[in-house]
Amino acid sequence: MHIADYGILVVYFIGITAIGVWAARRIKNISDFFMPRRFGKAFMMMHSFGTGTHSDQAVSVASKSFTNGLSGIWYQWLWLPVTPFYWLIAPVFRRFRAITTADVFESRFSTSVSMLFAIVGSLSLVVTIGMMLKGSSEVISASTGGLITSGWAIFAMTIIFVVYGVAGGLSAAIITDFIQGILTIIFSFLLLPLILNAVGGLAGIREKIADPEMLSMVAPAEIGLFYIIVIALNALVGIVTQPHTMGNCAAGKTEMEGRVGFMFGTMIKRLCTIPWCLTGLAAIVYFAGREIEPDKVFGAVAGEFLPKILPGMLGLFLAAILAAVMSSCDSFMIASAGLLTENFYKRLIPDKNQSHYVLVGRIAAVVVVAGGIAFAYWVPTVVDALEIFWKICPMMAIAFWLGLFWRRTTVAAAWAATLTAFVVWWLTTKSFFVSFMADFPGNEALRFVMVKEAGQEIYLPWQMLFYLAAGLVVGIVVSLFTKPVAKEKLDNFYALLRTPVALGEKVSVPCTLPAGTVVPEKRNFFPNTNLEIPVPTLISIIGFLVGWACAAVIVLVVYLIANV
Repeated sequence: MHIADYGILVVYFIGITAIGVWAARRIKNISDFFMPRRFGKAFMMMHSFGTGTHSDQAVSVASKSFTNGLSGIWYQWLWLPVTPFYWLIAPVFRRFRAITTADVFESRFSTSVSMLFAIVGSLSLVVTIGMMLKGSSEVISASTGGLITSGWAIFAMTIIFVVYGVAGGLSAAIITDFIQGILTIIFSFLLLPLILNAVGGLAGIREKIADPEMLSMVAPAEIGLFYIIVIALNALVGIVTQPHTMGNCAAGKTEMEGRVGFMFGTMIKRLCTIPWCLTGLAAIVYFAGREIEPDKVFGAVAGEFLPKILPGMLGLFLAAILAAVMSSCDSFMIASAGLLTENFYKRLIPDKNQSHYVLVGRIAAVVVVAGGIAFAYWVPTVVDALEIFWKICPMMAIAFWLGLFWRRTTVAAAWAATLTAFVVWWLTTKSFFVSFMADFPGNEALRFVMVKEAGQEIYLPWQMLFYLAAGLVVGIVVSLFTKPVAKEKLDNFYALLRTPVALGEKVSVPCTLPAGTVVPEKRNFFPNTNLEIPVPTLISIIGFLVGWACAAVIVLVVYLIANV
């Protein structure tokens, strides 16, 4: 590394930390720390982009593309079919008028379900933070040729984002996301033209990769159409119980800020996935005949090319890598601290002053990050970490969706559906179950079991269908035979969903309407039933269709790049 590289990193570290300290001065209460509702569309877009985009994703996509070809893009594009739904989800979360998603579970079900979500949600964020630290440390280690080890990279990243995140809360996270989102876009596109030039462009890739399946967006051997559909379904189910989704949707001034920020901010990430994938594909040709770990491909490309261009370029790349991971880690840290403080600690120790709960939130943030560091050192690869993350959030999302659309869903059903899904997930990892499914009639046609280097395992989409279906069925059956939630509680919950948020609206208690608010009349597809499926507004329909059009264009672009 050149002295200019170190200089850029030092300037970046000082600037980001200063923002966190500055934002801390504006924190007066727990809402300021966890859910400031004052940001416009531009900041909300970059917040969604920064929170949802991190360098471990570039690592996983490049790694999977290096081993599986173009179809590796679906390791992040599994969210592409889900993205148009963000236009519909964002106003729902804003109308909850909640600080955390656990508040929603308390409003719909009970305190016990809220505390269950606080634990499960925090667990998912521990895994997420660990996954990001793992992926980013691999990039930094590979790009510096081992000069900065993975262990030191994890330590440095953790110190910085903990300092400004713990100091400034979600405000600091959103402000730094705006800056770091720009750097993330830079690092996403920086390497592609360099490695393409070295391998003779896309024509060179097509000429030197003999296997046509490696250049196909759908590879039946593992990532086929069935795989893509089920993974996307699992993602759609689980997105509502990713704890940071509340901040992505509800930190804006009104519902429209949440809609624009959540959908279009995330759509920028879908574009960034393209150069990650093509970099991994080009690396197949560039590193032909050389031994390299798939997780180190993205960083190794940076280490090969950037120092030769200009002193400081590697430092800029490393700053962008750090920006990508820290802009997500800070938001996840604050979201998990909010869950543990607002929906767990306050239930056990109520009636303390605001400064006390802000302090507890800061301590909880550090504890969550410690768990993420432990996971980063434990998990073998970034891809393994990603697949674990995919499976945690849908566990409580089954109860969320049932409770959103069906008034008959009960507290007992929320617990039963969640625990059943966890048990079925565990069951599908056991050797006796894998052996049973391998011998099951029709296994050859349906491919319940895949054979990998480590041995036989349940094919990932089937594993997801098993736990989703089991949780859903148990949730419905238990609801029919257990005590319903009180009518008054349900009426308040669905009144929130029908009532748009007014500009400047103040909410003193989570999941309550301001005094004097007029609740609009119910407009459901199935009136006079227990089903609560509202008729969408014109703006909802138009935005949803625009989202699908954007997704279709992105897929078409990659298809043309690969085949024309």
